[in-house]
Amino acid sequence: MGEGLSDYTKFCVDLRRHMWMAGVETELRRLIWQIAVTGKYISAKIHESNRKLAGFRNMYDEDQLALDRSSDEILKNQLQFSGFVREYASEEQNAVVPIGHGNEKYFVTADPLDGSSLVDTNLSIGTIIGIHRESMFCAGKQSMVAALYITYGPLITMVYSAGKGTHEFVLNREGEYVLSEENIRLKEKGSIYSLGGLRKDWSPEHLSFVESLEAEGYKLRYSGGFVPDINQILIKRGGVFAYPGLRNSPKGKLRLLFELQPMAFIMEQAGGAATDGTTDILAIPVQDLEQRSPVYIGSRFEVDRAKEYLNAKNGR
Repeated sequence: MGEGLSDYTKFCVDLRRHMWMAGVETELRRLIWQIAVTGKYISAKIHESNRKLAGFRNMYDEDQLALDRSSDEILKNQLQFSGFVREYASEEQNAVVPIGHGNEKYFVTADPLDGSSLVDTNLSIGTIIGIHRESMFCAGKQSMVAALYITYGPLITMVYSAGKGTHEFVLNREGEYVLSEENIRLKEKGSIYSLGGLRKDWSPEHLSFVESLEAEGYKLRYSGGFVPDINQILIKRGGVFAYPGLRNSPKGKLRLLFELQPMAFIMEQAGGAATDGTTDILAIPVQDLEQRSPVYIGSRFEVDRAKEYLNAKNGR
């Protein structure tokens, strides 16, 4: 499939047909399709949510919404009977969960409901998925074969990559994911930035980086949700999301396995980049479920500039 499809042609191409035409292997495209369908069930659960806390704490000692737990159970149960997944790791689980018979090909990681604290304000939230082969405890570039995220907003959209570009699908009224944007490519340089962490806790190097963007007229766009902020940068074709190391939390906030690896995979397939300031996100080995990392992700210009400012600290 090439660029320049007419709107009519795009909306005749559903997810399964697109993956088949792109040459995604059979088991992987069935798995991606099943996860996409599971997103419809999570969306239905969001709409019926009463926003009450479940009365539990997750492994990161955060308030855990009933919605988080429900989304996690929906995903785990759907994958358990897929026949393709050996192990499942989720932000809502204390350990890796074996869900297959031990000979399945894929390992799935999930942030089942990123930004769930935004539900009561009716802002967009999402699901983040990473798909690995062989193991999930290594550098992403060694194990990742696909990644996707689903955005639950005014529209339900799914962005996926199976190593053959980055593509967006919209859930239509008939309940099918239909092609909206194929082979999304970021511009070399964007004009928006999303920044996490309190300014008073930033390092001098990170502050200088941000001030350099502000001097060039970059516009601040930050929702407090990783999925909608990344989605905005991708769909607007450029910019940067940054959650730096902070004075009291030098590893930042976002988890390498559940959030950063999948988004880095998707962004790189769209011509972008992702780094912790010195090392590409997909080159950082995963050692445990709770591992966190600073992140600068988006267009190459802004990510390269972040490296320059942060490495100046070490005289590199």
